[in-house]
Amino acid sequence: MELSEQEVIRRKKLEDLVNLGVNPYPAPLYEVNATSVEIKEKFVQDDSLFQDVSLAGRIMKQRIMGAVSFYELQDSKGRIQIYAKRDEICPGEDKSAYNSVFKKLDIGDIIGVRGFVFTTQTGEISIHVKSFVLLSKSLRPLPIVKEKDGEVYDAFQDPEQRYRQRYLDLIVNPHIKETFIKRTKLVNTMRNFLNEKGYLEVETPILQPLYGGAAARPFKTHHNTLDMTLYLRIADELYLKKLIVGGFDGVYEFSKDFRNEGMDRFHNPEFTQMELYVAYKDYEWMMNLVEEMVEAVAIALHGSTQVEIDGNIVDFKRPWKRYTMYEAIEHFTGTDISGMSEAEMATFAKSVGVAVDSTMGKGKLIDEIFGETCESKLIQPTFIYDYPLEMSPLTKKHRSKADMTERFEAICNGKELCNAYSELNDPIDQRKRFEDQLELGKRGDTESMVLDEDFLRSLEFGMPPTAGLGIGIDRLAMLMTNSHSIQDVLFFPQMKPEKKAEENTPQPEEKK
Repeated sequence: MELSEQEVIRRKKLEDLVNLGVNPYPAPLYEVNATSVEIKEKFVQDDSLFQDVSLAGRIMKQRIMGAVSFYELQDSKGRIQIYAKRDEICPGEDKSAYNSVFKKLDIGDIIGVRGFVFTTQTGEISIHVKSFVLLSKSLRPLPIVKEKDGEVYDAFQDPEQRYRQRYLDLIVNPHIKETFIKRTKLVNTMRNFLNEKGYLEVETPILQPLYGGAAARPFKTHHNTLDMTLYLRIADELYLKKLIVGGFDGVYEFSKDFRNEGMDRFHNPEFTQMELYVAYKDYEWMMNLVEEMVEAVAIALHGSTQVEIDGNIVDFKRPWKRYTMYEAIEHFTGTDISGMSEAEMATFAKSVGVAVDSTMGKGKLIDEIFGETCESKLIQPTFIYDYPLEMSPLTKKHRSKADMTERFEAICNGKELCNAYSELNDPIDQRKRFEDQLELGKRGDTESMVLDEDFLRSLEFGMPPTAGLGIGIDRLAMLMTNSHSIQDVLFFPQMKPEKKAEENTPQPEEKK
């Protein structure tokens, strides 16, 4: 491995420390009794506090002036200045600990300090260090954070590097932690909301002998012991509905699902969704629950139902606007497609810019027409409901509209947020729908569903009327944090292989 000049210097310091008997990676329990933010908030109110404070963090700035040093320490909450005097750290004549150890500290090193809090002559709250310990030596230099005219910017803004080296991104750009803190709060809010409704959180298999519950291409693997092909799940739906058959009134799962499809700023092959199934309910009831839950999330994260997204103020306050799918297409195109044949629909699809091919049935054409003409125009949260039968192989037929199903999607900021049904519980109808999907597969549709005999068997024992919901957690997190890419709300998004291991590692000139 070829090392940069700075890496060579740091390794030499590491060697010197070891020769001095200093363990650069000790394993003691280091007690911390305050955080940088806590100190700054409380010391202003009472300057008698924190007279014996212990703090640990990473050095982000350093200024050494002979026998006095100033450092900026970053812990998990923020930054605080520390001040050290050689004669206080090393009382008496032996100053070796200061000269040989303290002066060998670098930006990026993790240290523990103990001392008291005071205010400098310039008014900055700081820690006066009485003792310190090196907790971890950093062997690679951090990208230099620059400041100009009060504005802070950094040398680590390339998205690909940030996503590949998220650990470095979190160090240099600590503000992005807020995105992930909000994501966790979002999930906790939803979980608490569902638990308070009395629904049970469950876990279902990730490795499945048959993939189902959505129209998508799966990842495939092989189990050596059983000598059988398995698939990473594309959805949880069929397993969760088996639990409804088994007698649970309401079950939900926050799950990692996997789809072997394209990648862009809205899609990652590994993603998170929450699926919910509630017995004796229908899709109209589920629309109301979705409004209530997402409104609660907005309030929990922002203290308001209004959220700024891509320069728009999006209001999640109930009730949301509602269109049937055909109404939405007619509203945005001026054309009623409800009575068109498949051939007529293909002609219309071409006229609005849809690329049509022979694998596309009527349902796929309608879906593409809607996506091309309507979806991007729906900025405020909107329910699109009553989908054509061909588009919804797992959905109950509409109770009053022929060739329609009781299904809805919530669209916000031009993208699908969730998908929900009055679930199909007629095993004979379900078998026919699966067989229709097999025919689409023969025509070349790689996302058509497979026939699942065990799921059909479960339905034959009887499943009560059920409402089902799938809501994309990554997509919802993007909305609630005003993030422009799904990679911004995933700690470790999927990336192409690196061409060269060292190519994306920044090696800036270190400044002190």
